[in-house]
This record gives sequence, C-alpha cells and structure tokens, in this order.
Amino acid sequence: MGQITVVGLGAGTLDQIPLGVYRKLTNHSGIIYTRTKEHPVIQSLENEGVQFESMDDIYESHDDFESVYKNISEVLINKSQNEDIIYTVPGHPIVAERTVQLLLNQNRCDVEILGGQSFIDALFTSVKVDPIEGFQLLDGTSLKREQIQYRQHVVIGQVYDAMVASDVKLTLMEDLPHDYPVTIVTAAGDPQYERAETVPLYQLDRGFEFSNLTTLYMKPVEEEHLHHQFQSLRDVVAILRGPGGCPWDQKQTHESLRRFLIEEAYEVIDAIEEEDDDHIAEELGDVLLQVMLHSQIAEEKGYFTVDDVIRSVTDKMIERHPHVFGDVDVESADEVKANWEKIKQKDQPKPQSVLEGLNEALPRLLYALEIQKKVSKVGFDWNDPALMFHKVKEEIKEFGEALSNQSNNDAELEFGDLIFSLVNVARYYKIDPELALHRTCDKFIRRFQQVEAMLIEDQVSIEKASLELMDQYWEKAKQT
Repeated sequence: MGQITVVGLGAGTLDQIPLGVYRKLTNHSGIIYTRTKEHPVIQSLENEGVQFESMDDIYESHDDFESVYKNISEVLINKSQNEDIIYTVPGHPIVAERTVQLLLNQNRCDVEILGGQSFIDALFTSVKVDPIEGFQLLDGTSLKREQIQYRQHVVIGQVYDAMVASDVKLTLMEDLPHDYPVTIVTAAGDPQYERAETVPLYQLDRGFEFSNLTTLYMKPVEEEHLHHQFQSLRDVVAILRGPGGCPWDQKQTHESLRRFLIEEAYEVIDAIEEEDDDHIAEELGDVLLQVMLHSQIAEEKGYFTVDDVIRSVTDKMIERHPHVFGDVDVESADEVKANWEKIKQKDQPKPQSVLEGLNEALPRLLYALEIQKKVSKVGFDWNDPALMFHKVKEEIKEFGEALSNQSNNDAELEFGDLIFSLVNVARYYKIDPELALHRTCDKFIRRFQQVEAMLIEDQVSIEKASLELMDQYWEKAKQT
C-alpha cells in the first residue's frame, strides 16, 4: 500500500506552518499535490523552489462540490499506488476538509496527517470572540437550514465564490431578516491580507471577492428573530406555566383544556372553508399551542415531554409508510390504507369485539361514522346505495309512526336511527357528515344574516315580519 501524507498549510502565512512541516515540504524532491494553488503559502514555497501540482482544474469538470472532492481523492489514491505522495490543503487537514475525510475512509492506501494552523483560531482572533461561548462550524457548499443553531456563534467555511455565497444567503434568509449583519472574513491570520467586513445579509453575494480563504461569521441571533422556531414556542409556554407566569395558564390541566382543543380544531375547519391561508396558519398555531400546553403539563409532572410526542408520531409515520421508508411496493391508495391497518394491529392484542377502541370523546356524528367503518371491515356493510336509500326511507317512516304514537322516547330513538342511516349514505359517498353539517350551519347563518340585512334595508322589523315574508327574503338570499 502506498502512503499519502496530508499537510495543512495554515490559515494564511508561512509563519503559521510548524518548522517540521516546513522542512518536510522544502526538502521534498518531487511534486507536491495541492487541492488548490489559491493560498498565499503556495506562492511563498514556490519561490523557494517547491513544485506543486494543483487540483484546481477538477473543479471545472463537475457541477457539485461532492463530485469534485471524490474525484480529487480518487486521483490522489491512484497516484499513491506508484509512490508515496504529499498532499497539501489550506488550514488544518482535519478542519473543513472533505477530501481528507474521504481519504481517511478508504483502505487502498495509508494516510498520515501533519498539522497546520486551523483557520478557526485566526478567525476567532479576527472577530474577537471566545469560542468557549459555543459555536458551530458549517460547510457553505452543503449548508442546510435545519443544521443551523442560531443561538450560538455560527461559522460558515468553504465559501469559495459568489455562487456559494448566494446559496448561503438564500438559506439564511429563510430564518433571518434581509438586513441581518453577517461578517465576511478573508485571510484571517495574515497581517497583510486579512480583511473583515460586516454587511447586511442581502448584500452577502454582491461586490465582494471570495476565495478559498473566505469564511462567514454571525454572532448569536437575538431571540426576537427566532420566534418562528419551535424552541421559542416551547420556551414561551414554559414561561407562561412557570413561576411569575400567567395565572390562567398555570391553573390549566389536561381536563380543563379538552374543550379548547376541540374548539381550535373546528376553527381550523372554518378557516379552510373560508379559503383564507393566513387565517389557516393562525388557527393551526392555536391547535399547536394546545399540543404544547398539554406537553408542558405532562413534562412538569414527569410523564412525557413534547420530544416524546414528536418522536412517537415520527416513528409511527416511518413505520406505517414502508412503501416510502422501506422496500414495500404499493399500487394504490387503497393498498396504503390496508397496509396501515395491518401495521397498526401488529402489536395489539386480538380484540374480543371489532368495536373495541372506539373514541368516546368524538362528536356523535363522527362516532357513528367510526362504528360503521369498523363493522364494514368485517363485511357488515351494503355495497349498493339503493339499499342505503331504502333504509333511509324506512327510518323516516318509522320516525313518523313514533311521532303519531306521541311517544317521545320512541321518536328520539327513531330519529337517531334516521341520522345513523344518513351517516351510512355519507360514508358510501366519502362525505364527512360532521363537516357536511358544519358547512350547512355556516351556510344557514350567512343566509339568515342576509335576510336580517335586507329586512333592515327595507325598514321591516324582524319581530313583526311574517314567516311568509321572511321566506321570500330567504329565497332572495339563496340567489346571491
């Protein structure tokens, strides 16, 4: 096996290279391979007669950095099969060097690491920050929004050019104001060329010359800019429930909050009916608040946290979608549904009744729907809608007979049978009976309020208007 000796060139000047590394480079009689010649130390060593062969041309032959790095590592491995070689990189070989990581994760040649000063030391000196406060080092060429911890100092390396800077800018602007200050640091540690300039985020990729020695720095972001992040909501709820918080929030329990969860869910439905996206977002936020309050109450008692809530639903979604996260093939939504039910029952004890596990808290229209869904799974169902409509007519007749007999108890039962049969029809046609009734109530309210408005416009008192007159206005309202 050949050997590759990876040497770090430090952050900026020849003075940052250890004496032993300097001697190894200057005493080497052959070609030294380098990821890029765009580094001040390269020129200084060339002036002393050291010969370098760079990998800069490989950057031009690929559309993404990962492919570039894989190509460079492959070239180096192949060259090492014939001779031991030296490969130089900016900074320290282990810090923000993807090619070195690829070399370390292969077994075709040995890899030796020789140090050089990391740009991290020089960077924190430049921006005058103590890294003990906590910082995060990220790669600008593969930056992902979910990686960034804005409550720490953030350092983004590998910002080689304006294209990378533009991608970084767009990622950061998903969370930060367009004018948030970002510091661009180049050649940190080089007294001659070091430059640090703070610019508003939207100007990050404009009018600045980027290079291999460019790094971005951001101080911890003020909390006011992070209110859209999950942790901020969690902190707010904990404060409301904690000492010195809100008396109303502090006294809530799972039981006292039950009705609010139902109310907020229906307000989401109203917003959806209005087709108002801003209102939907607001109402979904109110539902999320209920989830957070229940989770905070449980956390205070040591039962579970919102992390457990999220973990539970995440694991469930992965487990119940093997056609997405596994190797199961499905042909239709019906197969997805069948797999879902099969997986759902996998670890459950065999029920004594198909009607076990019904949710007693459901509104009774939805409760009736759930009953029918469960019994339909074992074949207790009609496939012919004509039979369902016949049952509806039969229940109407029986309801009428109960009324004729002046039996309120029987009438109530028969009326329930009638509604239950109508739920069956709705289910067949994939209509949610609860939503259908919800929409009808909304429609009735709108029309009756139109009737009231027309009566006022015509100076007619609603208390004195006859049913016939109001019905005429009702028909007018239906036409609008």
